[in-house]
This record gives sequence, C-alpha cells and structure tokens, in this order.
Amino acid sequence: MAPPTLSSTLKVPGATLYYEVRGQGPLLLIIPGGPQDAGVFAGVADRLADRYTVVAWDPRGNSRSPFDGPAEELQLDVQGDDAARLIEVLGHGPALVFGTSGGAQIGLNLAARHPARVRALVTHEPPAIMMLDDPSDALAADQDIHDTWRRDGVDAAMTKFFSMHALEDGSGDEQGPPDFGDMPPEAAETFARVSGNFEYWLAHGMMPLSLYRPDVAALTSGAPRIVIGLGEQSRGQMIHDVGEALARKLGVAPVTFPGDHMGYEYEPEAFVATLHQTFKGH
Repeated sequence: MAPPTLSSTLKVPGATLYYEVRGQGPLLLIIPGGPQDAGVFAGVADRLADRYTVVAWDPRGNSRSPFDGPAEELQLDVQGDDAARLIEVLGHGPALVFGTSGGAQIGLNLAARHPARVRALVTHEPPAIMMLDDPSDALAADQDIHDTWRRDGVDAAMTKFFSMHALEDGSGDEQGPPDFGDMPPEAAETFARVSGNFEYWLAHGMMPLSLYRPDVAALTSGAPRIVIGLGEQSRGQMIHDVGEALARKLGVAPVTFPGDHMGYEYEPEAFVATLHQTFKGH
C-alpha cells in the first residue's frame, strides 16, 4: 500500500511552488529534471518513504508551480534559492538531496550556494556539459534541438531529443514520447502534465541548464559531500561522458546506478537500494 502523500504550496518571489511530502525520517529532497515534475518520482518516493521524509516538487515554470506573471528564462540561482527555501520551511534540515538531469544541476547550485542546507547531494547524470574539455559538440547538439523547436515545433524537437539521448524503456528498446494508452492512469496524468512543459523547457530551460557551469571551488570545499551518479546503461553516451568529466573536476569517483538516464523510473527497486546505500552514514 502506497504511503499517504501530503501536497501543499509555498509562495516564493515570482512564483508559487507545488510540493509533495511522504513518509518520515531524515529530510530527503528530490529534484526532477528538465520539463519533469514531482509525479515522475512517485515510484521512488513511495519506496523511500519508510526511511525518509521525502519531498518532491515541481520546479517553477513546470506543471503546478506557475510564475506570478509571464514565463521567465530559467535561472539556476533562482531554482537553487527555491530549493533552499523549501528546506527551510519544511524544517529538519540540513537535507539529503537527490537531483536527476537538470534537477542535478539545480542540486549543484543549491550545494554550492547554500551548503548549510545540504547534508549530502547525489547528482544523477547532470547535463553539466561545460565541464567537458571541449563542450562545443554538445552545445551544438543542444542548440540544434532548440533551433528545431523554433523552426518545426515541439514534437519535432522532442523526438530529436529522445533519439539523441537514446532513452530506453524497461526492455532496452529505444523510445520516443510514451503512448498514453500503455500507461496506468496516474502515470498518464503525470506525462500529460510533463508534456505540457515541453514548450517552456525548449524555449526557456534547456539552454540555461546546458550552459550552467557548476562552482567547482565551492563544491570541493569539503561540505557537503557530492556524489556523481551515472547509469550503467548510459555508458558510451554523451551524458555519461559529461558526468565523468564533472567527477574528475570534483575529484570524486562516480557511483554506478541501475538503468539509464531514466533508471529511477524503470528500475525503481534497484535504484532506491543504490540511493539508500549511497546516503548511508549521512
């Protein structure tokens, strides 16, 4: 039986943040990537709730976290401040933090600029391409997706994004955007919200996330502990190379997580076990 979920909102400068709380224990903040929202973590959060107070939220501009006015360009400092405010309001900090993809970039900003709020941070496959010795090819690929959106629209751009990153389903087959008819109702509802965020992410989010340069000096100052998680099925892909480059800059050894970039969704049991083991002792 799934644990009860408490949903609430937090007013912050320029936006209202929607968040969900499950379980009890040490505070664990989980940050979705790119156009995603708290719903993508339902399977993981349910499995973590017996050991942690799990908090997931919709980053501002996504799903149920609207701006006060017109859409704004994604700013990592603003997103990091949002995460710090959530931790402060919820209490029981500093928090354990897990972020995936673009959410990992937010986590890196949070840890660098608000280190007292974070006990340990696990960043799962952050798109920190500016950590590459030569990021020009990766930047050009992301710019091509952005340009495709401007020229041909959301569907063409997202098809190119899914293909470029070789996202996989549980059987290992390459996938595009999922078919609603194949999903349970809750998952279909989540994907409907997330697909509604594609336009904002392509217009205002993807390039700022790609261009963000984590503050290596702050992140190597000794606290909090930073872990780079890389999917075992992501080897040979650009996102894996990027994670390894960031790990070298930080002087840490990456931790292997089950699955690929979406391993938390397709292999939740094994993913949660690895995450818990990684946090053990913090």
